[in-house]
Amino acid sequence: MKSVVHELARIVQTVAMADLPIDQVNLIVESISETMAVDVCSLYLANDKQEMMLLASHGLAAKAVRRVKLPPGKGLVGLVASSRHPLNLADGELHPNYFYIAETQEERFHSFCGVPIVHTGKVVGVLVVQGREIRQLSDEEQGFLVTLAAHLALLLGNSPLAHGDMVGYNERVSGVKGAPGIGIGHIKLSDHGELYSVVDTPCEDVPGTLEDWQQLLAVVRGQIDHERESLGTEITGSVAGIFSAYKMLLEDPAFVTYVEAGIEKGNWLPGALRHAIQHFAELFLAMDDPYLKARHEDVHHLGNKLFNAWRGIKPVDVPPDMDIVLVGPQVSVSDIAAVPSERLVGLVCFEGSGLSHTAVLANALGIPAVMGTGRIRRLVDQASIIVDGNNGQVTLNPGDMVIAEYQRLANDRRSLMKQLEKLRELPSITPDGTEITLYTNTGLLADISPGLHNGAQGVGLYRTEIPFMVHDSFPSEEEQVSVYRQVLEAYKNKPVYMRTLDIGGDKPLPYFPVDNEENPALGWRGIRFTLDNSQLLMTQVRAMIRAAGENEGLRILLPMVSSTSELDDFLQLLEDAIAQLETEGLSILRPQLGVMVEVPAAISQIPFWAEKLDFISIGSNDLSQYLLALDRDNPRVSGRYDHVHPAVLMEINRTLDLASKHNLSVSLCGEMAADPVAVVLLLGMGLRTLSMSAAKLPQVKWLIRSLPLNMAEALVSRALTCPYPAEIREMVRTELEGLGLQDLFN
Repeated sequence: MKSVVHELARIVQTVAMADLPIDQVNLIVESISETMAVDVCSLYLANDKQEMMLLASHGLAAKAVRRVKLPPGKGLVGLVASSRHPLNLADGELHPNYFYIAETQEERFHSFCGVPIVHTGKVVGVLVVQGREIRQLSDEEQGFLVTLAAHLALLLGNSPLAHGDMVGYNERVSGVKGAPGIGIGHIKLSDHGELYSVVDTPCEDVPGTLEDWQQLLAVVRGQIDHERESLGTEITGSVAGIFSAYKMLLEDPAFVTYVEAGIEKGNWLPGALRHAIQHFAELFLAMDDPYLKARHEDVHHLGNKLFNAWRGIKPVDVPPDMDIVLVGPQVSVSDIAAVPSERLVGLVCFEGSGLSHTAVLANALGIPAVMGTGRIRRLVDQASIIVDGNNGQVTLNPGDMVIAEYQRLANDRRSLMKQLEKLRELPSITPDGTEITLYTNTGLLADISPGLHNGAQGVGLYRTEIPFMVHDSFPSEEEQVSVYRQVLEAYKNKPVYMRTLDIGGDKPLPYFPVDNEENPALGWRGIRFTLDNSQLLMTQVRAMIRAAGENEGLRILLPMVSSTSELDDFLQLLEDAIAQLETEGLSILRPQLGVMVEVPAAISQIPFWAEKLDFISIGSNDLSQYLLALDRDNPRVSGRYDHVHPAVLMEINRTLDLASKHNLSVSLCGEMAADPVAVVLLLGMGLRTLSMSAAKLPQVKWLIRSLPLNMAEALVSRALTCPYPAEIREMVRTELEGLGLQDLFN
């Protein structure tokens, strides 16, 4: 056999490039047969009943392909699947598990070697080679098959072939939830041009190109203003932050001069622009915080916008009287603005996350969106497509039955949301009279209006990092005051929890580089960074207090606190800031102070900190990840992450007990706050304040107004004795469905 590494790479690459799923499996068996010089290579995939279906074969009778189904555990193939272990036999007929199927005409072949194909811990198929000669495969040959099966598992794990799809109908593609809802329509490709594909080319006229650059900036600024107006006055406030961020970068001297410097060095405008966009995007991409990391997509979006404006490309041309789903690597704001709102029913982006500006805009507009699908092949303009933003899935070329079922779900969802609108002004109170406070999370100005629209009682987490990220130097106190004041005024007479700058280590500022750390998640970040740079923290604290003035709503929240000395150092800085502002004659109020409980070490120190604090806020995302030592954004381990893990529940319960003993109010932010199962358990533990994304507020209020507190308390008592997260979820879900709340899970 040829070089193992070379052949592995060749086969995997060849299979990955195939357009149709059926072409993939045929290439697998043909390539292996050729490489290993075997008489037969067959691929079996497990269907929903765990039957092993013969989907492709090179060597067995053609009439057997796609007709043969082996019951679970039946025959040599079934044994390989059930044992999850290779089976290498010189003569398969002599094995007690041998099961002959006449259609295959495999009596001509003696040697048998089968290896399981395992994806996320489950056997999804079996790869088999057979030969006429009576002989066992060598260790090298068996090792090659085992290694190849591990590679193929990544390609075949979610294959529609096991569900009977041979031609691409009802083909499902998984991505990331961008915005909830179901959209049924026709594809309109939004793929004009990619700046990152531009190559460097000598600039023939540097002065003229510099003038072109200034003109391009003016043109795109005008486009942004026009698009903002096109989206309508009703949602202008909710999406203003997106357009403001674009214009802020266009007007940022660091960005503008970076492009100019590239031109002056002899690069043409697109090449200089590409270098600048990649530089600023990579600053965000290197960050660990998912929210800030997603900002690299916004920079990339703007780069493509500038590039396409330079090329004279116009937004998509929309066919009349057709429901449209925009599909592309990164669907642009320009294309969204170009489609009539009543015709735009969905967005699909090959790239991006649920925190990107496209996702934020989709939520604000109420458009279902799926992000991060990876490039989807065989897309055709005006072909049918279904966008399931609730589950992060896309269905290509859906059949009539599938369309009908999704239409039913969409109608049910529309009816539910209309009913939930009636709850907007009603209190979030349980049937037995316990009031629960619901806050929203925000960080972009674009997030402000949806929270107010959905009845948020305040802001439970305001991230202050963005003003620091979009400047070419530390923002001044006046600049920070202006930003913070907008949020505080929007939520006047309501609490706004402002987190101090959570940056450093894995989140470097472009104008303040930090040496690489081996483990940035445990490094120089959060309160550690700001206390070491106390001049920045002093400016920020002064700006927060000034922005609030005599508004009692400001709450200052400290991230990543793990020691009493950190808290003491901040308290001294706070006293100094207040004294300075009073000396300057300003009318101010002392803000309430709290810490994020996201480092497990913080829990045990609550008794030491109680007299120094007014409240604590549980950061459920980071706390869960630190407790479980699991990165939920790492696809290799994300399936093991669950914030209703017993260890997480027990530590949150301990936190609430300690806070209660020391008369500290507690809130919780993060994904737990919007997970129906987790909300039930948190209420049962005694938590009374939750903070979540604006879109989740109506459903959580509905849950609260339907759930007797004694039921939540009984469920959490049972949950704290259960060792398995899946069992906890099933137990709580069953009870909620008994209350008629099954739509929370649709």
